[in-house]
Amino acid sequence: MSFTETVVGINWACRPTWRRASVNTLWCLVGCSIGDMGTILFFQLTGIPWPTLAIMALAIVNGLLTSIALETIVLSRQMVFKLAFKTAIGMSLISMISMEVAMNYIDYLFTGGARLTLWVLPLMWFAGFITPLPYNYWRLKALGKACH
Repeated sequence: MSFTETVVGINWACRPTWRRASVNTLWCLVGCSIGDMGTILFFQLTGIPWPTLAIMALAIVNGLLTSIALETIVLSRQMVFKLAFKTAIGMSLISMISMEVAMNYIDYLFTGGARLTLWVLPLMWFAGFITPLPYNYWRLKALGKACH
């Protein structure tokens, strides 16, 4: 079965799968936001003169790392640490990277740089949540794989 057949051929109206994909995506959003926004806030507060693109690239990397760390901690309650870490590393990088890029794009679009303001945070979180959600649903429905 081709990718197109898999995307078109699945039931996109399954509420339990949307609910599960939403919970999984929310966990990922929490983990990614900690590293991403922590990095942006650090540069914002210290005034270190890095280019916006460099700050955002570092924020994306840190977001990926904190998401993996959070997932490892959560999974280590259900399995041995080594297996929890391997599972966390095996999460969907496509989902996490799309989330990170969406959040940073919204930040740049609305603030003109790598800046956190109270009014931009909900927009960033919404973009970070909604962007990977269909992909996470598809992974659950078509492949039986969760990002968390």
